[in-house]
Amino acid sequence: MDVTLLIARVIVGLGIAAHGSQKLFGWLGGGGPTGSRGLFERAGFEPGSFFATIAGLAEFGGGLLLALGLLGPVGPAMIVSVMITAMLSVHAPNGFFNSHHGIELPLVYAVNASVLAMTGPGRYSVDSAIHLLWMSGAYGASIALVIGAALALFAVGLRKPREVSRPAHV
Repeated sequence: MDVTLLIARVIVGLGIAAHGSQKLFGWLGGGGPTGSRGLFERAGFEPGSFFATIAGLAEFGGGLLLALGLLGPVGPAMIVSVMITAMLSVHAPNGFFNSHHGIELPLVYAVNASVLAMTGPGRYSVDSAIHLLWMSGAYGASIALVIGAALALFAVGLRKPREVSRPAHV
């Protein structure tokens, strides 16, 4: 089970960290700060540079925390927060499938991050190595995930709704 958790944490964590690196640094074919700012402004998040940076940091930082198994549910909660925001503000009008910019991909990331938060990081994690497991488990994960969801709803509430013809991944 510990090896399975390690594999899942690394794949999900590095996958979302790569997504965040596109926003923050323009790596891996991403738009970087300028392109991300424009996407966020078209989605109604102003100032776009602020929201793009917060989303990029949550994806990049949350993904690295998850991959490392560091700080228990904090990284997964950061991921869940950004994915809920993306689903509600950009992807929901496009249906389910990712091929039409629907909620499929952010939903998969959010569910995986939630499950990994609830199971704890496992033996092969930084938390386990430094004996920082006090916030792991269902209780700590539940609190972190509720906070992450609340922050997402707050961010969506700040949004100025706009018509977006063909939204890109946020």
